[in-house]
Amino acid sequence: MTKYSLYGKMVLYALLRRRSRMVVALLAVAIGATVLSGLVTLYYDVPRQMGREFRSYGANLLLLPDGDNQVMPEQAVQLAAGSLPQGKVIGMAPYLYDRVLINSQPIMAAGTDFAAVKKVSPYWQITGQWPAPGSGGAVVGAEVAELLRLKPGQTVTITVPGAEQEKKLPVAGIVHTGGSEEDFIFVELPLLQQWLGKPGLVSVAQVSVQAGEGELTAWMQQTAGTGGGITPRLVKQLTQSEGLVLGKLQALVYLVTLIVLLLTLICVATTMMAVVTERRKEIGLKKALGAENRSIVLEFLGEGMVLGGLGGLLGTGCGFYFAQVVSLQVFARPISFQPLIALAAFGAAVAVAGLACLIPVRMATGVEPATVLRGE
Repeated sequence: MTKYSLYGKMVLYALLRRRSRMVVALLAVAIGATVLSGLVTLYYDVPRQMGREFRSYGANLLLLPDGDNQVMPEQAVQLAAGSLPQGKVIGMAPYLYDRVLINSQPIMAAGTDFAAVKKVSPYWQITGQWPAPGSGGAVVGAEVAELLRLKPGQTVTITVPGAEQEKKLPVAGIVHTGGSEEDFIFVELPLLQQWLGKPGLVSVAQVSVQAGEGELTAWMQQTAGTGGGITPRLVKQLTQSEGLVLGKLQALVYLVTLIVLLLTLICVATTMMAVVTERRKEIGLKKALGAENRSIVLEFLGEGMVLGGLGGLLGTGCGFYFAQVVSLQVFARPISFQPLIALAAFGAAVAVAGLACLIPVRMATGVEPATVLRGE
């Protein structure tokens, strides 16, 4: 029998002889690893999930004409959007604004791509339906609809300043947002470009990007001065709110993780101290027979590391299940398994269990054989 197999049997038998105490320590390590693994997994995935949730509030980036220009080339907008972080652009909705007359009432009209608006502004509530592509239908803001007494299915007559011919469009839906959109009438972008004689031009482009303020600011700095007649601008209300929420969430994860690790450390250390107290005579006898302090230290550290390893394995699996359930309940989206996080949680559990054994090990090495064996 090699010394390593003998050492393994000593550690195993020592754990089995005190099953009730060791189960408590094992559960403490497993719970600590579960919370640690679950919280870190959630924190790793939360920015992506939260980014998607924040995108439901609208665009976080605007592309505006440079200088005093009122319009910009639609092609340049496409090029600018194409230089954004790959795979993170949820949608881009271009808009062309101008004033028109509806039933002799001056109303702001906006030409846009309705399919893009659905992606960029999912908070729009439509009474009726969205216009079918190429149908020439219009979406009327709630305030305009109330002013002109319009309802879905009716026809609206539009007169463009400078053009004598009237345009008739079917009202497909009424939009409710609680914002400025309710004061507009929205038509298809190519149609309004043709009426205004501004082919290929837009007034602004709203872009929804799954990226934080820092990443978008870095992109703006890289693209500054590249020309194209476009000036990007962040929607501060959204980008700053997103950064603030994620920052507070990060602080919460750090705090809870620290508290859980500390409680795990205390629980394991208390259990091991009780074990050392119960085994004082055994330790004294071993030292009387010639056992060195190093052997005593290795034995107790081995017990702690085994507890940490088993608890870490159990806690890592439970932690991923916990994170998956939370993600499905809160965000209705699954998360992917992260091997590096699982490995880090397992390593942390082993390290905490080993660290918790330091005080009990010091107690064990301080046992005086003669005093203990006399029963004192």
